[in-house]
Amino acid sequence: MPQPLLTLTNRLPGTHRRLLGTLLLISLLIVFWPSSPKQQSPLLSLMPVLVSSSLSQLEPQLGWQAQWQQLNQTLFPEPEPEVDESIVHYAIQSGDSLSRIFSRLGFSQQLMHRIMAADQSLLALDVLRPGHSLTFQLDDNKELLSMELFVHAGNRVLYQREADGDFSYQELLDEGEWYSQTLVGEIHGSFYLSAQRAGLNDAEIATVSQLFRDRINFSRDIQAGARFQVIRSDNYVGEEATGQSRIEGIRLFNRRQQLTAFLHENGQYYDAEGNSLQRAFMRIPLQREFRISSPFNPRRLHPVTRRVSPHNGTDFATPTGTPVLAAADGVVIRVENHPFAGRYIEIQHHGQYKTRYLHLDRALVRNGQRVERGQRIALSGATGRVTGPHLHYELHVNNRPVNPMTANIPLAQPIPDEGREAFFEKVAFMIQQMDEETLLAQKR
Repeated sequence: MPQPLLTLTNRLPGTHRRLLGTLLLISLLIVFWPSSPKQQSPLLSLMPVLVSSSLSQLEPQLGWQAQWQQLNQTLFPEPEPEVDESIVHYAIQSGDSLSRIFSRLGFSQQLMHRIMAADQSLLALDVLRPGHSLTFQLDDNKELLSMELFVHAGNRVLYQREADGDFSYQELLDEGEWYSQTLVGEIHGSFYLSAQRAGLNDAEIATVSQLFRDRINFSRDIQAGARFQVIRSDNYVGEEATGQSRIEGIRLFNRRQQLTAFLHENGQYYDAEGNSLQRAFMRIPLQREFRISSPFNPRRLHPVTRRVSPHNGTDFATPTGTPVLAAADGVVIRVENHPFAGRYIEIQHHGQYKTRYLHLDRALVRNGQRVERGQRIALSGATGRVTGPHLHYELHVNNRPVNPMTANIPLAQPIPDEGREAFFEKVAFMIQQMDEETLLAQKR
C-alpha cells in the first residue's frame, strides 16, 4: 500500500479501518471471481452473511493488518490434514508387554505368537522399554502387514507377514558415528558417587570396577583425593544419540599406584603395556564336551517350520539337567521365559561381549547377579519350541552374534603382535587427551 494512503488509513477510527478492509476484500473477489454473466457466483450471494459473521469475530484491539489476516483465514480456512488409518504408532510405556499392547490395539494373541516365532533368533521383543516404539502397517481389511520395532535411531527391526501368514524379520541397522569425550574427577567418599558426579552411568561404572577388581578393592583401598580419567564414546546417527556408549580408556591414580585400561579394536581391554585385563572365556560352557547337534549357521533351515531362519548359536546335545556354566565373568542382564526360546539367560561380560543360554530347564541365577567364569548358572532342558533336549549357546560381540566355536574370544593373552603398534599410538593419543582435560578442569 502506498505510504501516503497507509498514513491516512492509520488515522481512521478502528471501525472504519475494519470496514475498509472488508470492502477491499469484497471488491477483489468481485473483480477476479470467475462466473457466467447469466449466473451469479454462489459465493457473492453469501458474501453479506460471511462478512457479517467474520466482522463479529474480529478482535477490536488488533491492527488492521492482523484483522485482514484473521478475516482471510475465517473465509478461507486451511483444510484439515488427512489421517492415514493404515498406520498405527505406539510408544512403549513403563510396564508394557507385547501381550498387553496387542490386546489394547485389538490384535489377537495368535498373531502375536506368530511374530514372536519370527523373533526367536533375535529376542528383541523381550526387551521393550520406554523410548522404544512400535509401528503397525495394516492392509485394506485392517489385517497386519508388518510391525516395526524402533529401539533407537541406529537399530530398527521390521517384522513382515509372508504369503503363508507367518512372519519374518529384518534388522535395519545404522552403525552411525562415535564421538568421544574425556571425563575427569577426584574420589571423595565412594568411587560410585564420585564417578556419577563426573558423568558416568551405572553400566560404565560397573565396567571400570570389573576391569580393576583384581588389582584394587574400591571400597577399602581408595584414598581420598585419588584421581581418575575416562574417555567415553557416545554413538550418534545423524544428530540423534542412540543411547549407546562405551569406555575407550581409563587411568586411575591412587597413592603411588596407576591403573590403566584401554579398549582395543578386537573388543578386549589391555593396560598401557599391552597386557590383557580380562579373564579367559570358556569356549564351551559345559563341564565336558557334548556332541554339536546344530552348528552356528545364519542360513539354517529351521527343523520345525522348515523356513530359512538364522541359527545364531551352537546347539549341544545335552540331556535335561546338565549343568550349564558361565563362559566368563559378568553380570546377568536377562532371565526370561519365551514361548519359543524357552527359559533363557543372558550375561553381559567385559567390553562388548554377551552370551546367551537357551531352552533351559532351570535357572540358578537371578537378574542383576554377578557371576564368575565356570560358575553354574542353569540346568539344560527342552523348554520352548524344540525337537529334543539341548543347550543353545550364543556369543555376541558388539551386539552381533558370532560363531562361538571359532570367534576370537578373550584368552587372557597379551595384545597380538600385528596390532601392537596401532594400539600404542592410540593409547598415547588418549593419554594426551586425558591430561589436557585434567588441566582444563583444574583451571575452572
